[in-house]
Amino acid sequence: MNTKINFPKSEVVKLKDMVNYQNDSIVSRIIIKKPQANLSLFAFDKGQSLSEHTAPFDAMIQILDGEAEVIIDGKSYNLNCCETIIMPAHIPHAVNATEKFKMLLTMIKD
Repeated sequence: MNTKINFPKSEVVKLKDMVNYQNDSIVSRIIIKKPQANLSLFAFDKGQSLSEHTAPFDAMIQILDGEAEVIIDGKSYNLNCCETIIMPAHIPHAVNATEKFKMLLTMIKD
């Protein structure tokens, strides 16, 4: 589910409060979408996942709430709140919700 809503500007917010969990779903909210970069919030219900794929540019995940498994090139990483990992360009990666979690995804394009 992709919810595109104008994101507040010149206002202090808590990112984890800007996207809500939904049963049996992945909810996303775009913060910024530009030709050079995308910033998106996600809320994963437990058991939800993004299947293995590649991207043409590096992508950074920052866990805002809960915990997740990130698999990069076959290696599993367990991330908790406030932890970050960079998924390198052109390398297969996947994301699994071992528990409900929220994340900020940052993609910087070449």
